[in-house]
Amino acid sequence: MRYFSTVLIVVTFFLSANSAYSQDAGTLRGLVTDSLSGEVLVYASAYIKEINKGANTDTRGYFIIPSVPANKTYTLVVSYVGYQTKLMSVRVSKDKLSHYNISLSSKGIQMQTIEKVGERYEFKNETKVSVQRIAARELELMPKGVETDVFRSIQYLPGVQSTGDVSAKYYVRGGASNQNLVLVDGVTVYNPFHALGLFGVIDPDVVNSLEFYKGGFAAEFGGRLSSVMSISTKDGDKNKFGATASASFMTAKLLLEGPIPNGSFIVSGRKSFSNKILDKFFDKSHVPVDFYDVSMKANFTSPDFIPGAKFTVNVMLSGDNLKQDNPRVEDYKWANNIFGLRWLQVPDSPLFFELAFSSSQFTGELIPKQSGAPPKKNVVDDFSMEMNFNYVFDSKDEVVSGFHIRNIGTTLNMNNAVGVPVEIRTDGTSVVFFAKYKMLRFDEVDMDVGARLNAVNLSRNSSVVVMEPRLNIKFRPTDNIALIGAVGVYQQEISTLTSEYDVINLFEPWVISPVYIKPEKATHYITGIEFVPSDDFRVTVEGYYKKIDNFPVVNQKKILVTDPDFVTGEAEAYGIEVFNKSRVEFVTLMASYTNAFSYKKLDGLRYYNKYDIRHQVNVNLDFELGDGWNVGASWIYHSGLPYTKIIGYYDKMYIDDYFYQNSLADFRQPYTILGIDNLHRLPEYHKLDITLSKKFDLGFAKVTLDASIINVYDRKNIFYFKRENGERVNMLPFLPTATIKVKL
Repeated sequence: MRYFSTVLIVVTFFLSANSAYSQDAGTLRGLVTDSLSGEVLVYASAYIKEINKGANTDTRGYFIIPSVPANKTYTLVVSYVGYQTKLMSVRVSKDKLSHYNISLSSKGIQMQTIEKVGERYEFKNETKVSVQRIAARELELMPKGVETDVFRSIQYLPGVQSTGDVSAKYYVRGGASNQNLVLVDGVTVYNPFHALGLFGVIDPDVVNSLEFYKGGFAAEFGGRLSSVMSISTKDGDKNKFGATASASFMTAKLLLEGPIPNGSFIVSGRKSFSNKILDKFFDKSHVPVDFYDVSMKANFTSPDFIPGAKFTVNVMLSGDNLKQDNPRVEDYKWANNIFGLRWLQVPDSPLFFELAFSSSQFTGELIPKQSGAPPKKNVVDDFSMEMNFNYVFDSKDEVVSGFHIRNIGTTLNMNNAVGVPVEIRTDGTSVVFFAKYKMLRFDEVDMDVGARLNAVNLSRNSSVVVMEPRLNIKFRPTDNIALIGAVGVYQQEISTLTSEYDVINLFEPWVISPVYIKPEKATHYITGIEFVPSDDFRVTVEGYYKKIDNFPVVNQKKILVTDPDFVTGEAEAYGIEVFNKSRVEFVTLMASYTNAFSYKKLDGLRYYNKYDIRHQVNVNLDFELGDGWNVGASWIYHSGLPYTKIIGYYDKMYIDDYFYQNSLADFRQPYTILGIDNLHRLPEYHKLDITLSKKFDLGFAKVTLDASIINVYDRKNIFYFKRENGERVNMLPFLPTATIKVKL
């Protein structure tokens, strides 16, 4: 409890110190929206010209500028990526909050340039480290694969690794993929990928903003060890009805949006219809993938009902069906069903209050065919309630606090060691309180100190970490340079059963940590430097060290029924990342280099993780040529991934399926003898992708054409060796793709 006491003392000290800032001043608050659709504009820049004081809008579209000298008229300058800058007169009253609704007009296609605004105020008024913010317009310019995808876009950031072209699954700073938290409008998504991981389940056309934390995330986030992706979706057009249709070589999409009484709605649906891309990937073997996803959202705001209140309902559904032609290979099914209800209250004070209820269900099935054995099935049911408070003081300091109550149940149906069907059902409830204080009052130092208190834990394990302290700090010795640091403790009580021996894992069931093992725990240490001489140039260098204890793995040495199903190991990851984002006239460059190390330790032996990449280079160039033309090029290089070498074969007799076999000969199958885990390295990987985009304004419709070439110079990048015969399987070859989008 000493951590909690320390936090309380620090918070109390700063709360008492804020009273000195309330004399002869007022607070300016604004909501920034698109003039045509009414959609909130996230990360817009707002500053008062006369006193050079400003702020950026948050994910709700609001900005707050406190301690503005009262009873004066000022010029407020508001700007945003791809929009015309707006100057307007505002007046601030003493000891009051002055609120303004501000709408910005989009630049036409002829004038369209992507100017990065708001970097300076983010640099001066932010405590977050290892975070990447991406607005909707910037997402359109991120590197594309077969088509724009949220998860593929972040793989070009330093510290984010992928194991292949075919997968959008990602690994962050040496952490496993199940250690990444994905939130859509605050609701957890347990499996955010479609079959084989080629696409994410989140339609990029409904995304309004994205915040991606690679580590050091603050006290409001928890439950995962490595990263957080928080996605806010669009509300829909508040002024007119509209439709957007698009098609690529693999999918077709339709989006509808428009006003409803006192609000708006947006509905998006996507369906796969072609497997030619996958057939190319799998050496022309037919892979009948069938998937869909649906996103729906509606919001309601009425001053006659509750002044300052906004109610939002969101639903997301997705499903995948992977049926194999080979009768010896299992079929797979996935499904996500997500529902969220959120109440945002914005009173006549610098306070935000949110109350949310949500449900997230994931179902996964592995269906044997030839053996007639019952399918393996995994179900996760997550019901949550959360309440958050955010208050901004006259000193610019902020207090964020709240609590989360979550009930999670996991079910796993499978055969036990002797072939008898069993159902493993585990459920638990967690109650977490969190609080943090953001100190932003000083020009040279910003600090974020907080903690999470685990009052009730999922696994009912007495060894659970009760307190998770977090600290982020930023020190600016000059106007252009900032030194950053972060340290924090993180805990995870639900994980997937993943076998390191499988090259491709399609069935990874979620389970709550058993009582007999301690929950996973990670400690993050991050330090670095930022150099931001202008809005058009930023360089960040970060070093990190991450220690992970008690990560669960399947007990491969289990023989007796009494032997535990899981054992625990240790892991560590460390590295250095260099990132540059710059713009010169119509050219935007985003480049990065990562030098990383990632290890695991089991039974006293140390191994490389299968996603351990020693060197990685990403270079992305974007050319805004005017008149709606855009050209993008992305080159990626990384050193070879670890793999377990095949050292031999022999015929092994299997008796697990005795009752399902017709003859003794069926029992004998080739068995692969593997060497030491991940001791060898695959060849290095590199490829170049290019994209040409053209936007047309036809008056009655806006049309966007995208043409891309994946792997321009047809590099033969290896994916894996088939275990049954040692045959090499390569990643995507030279592959042209195209997408058309029509917005009415």
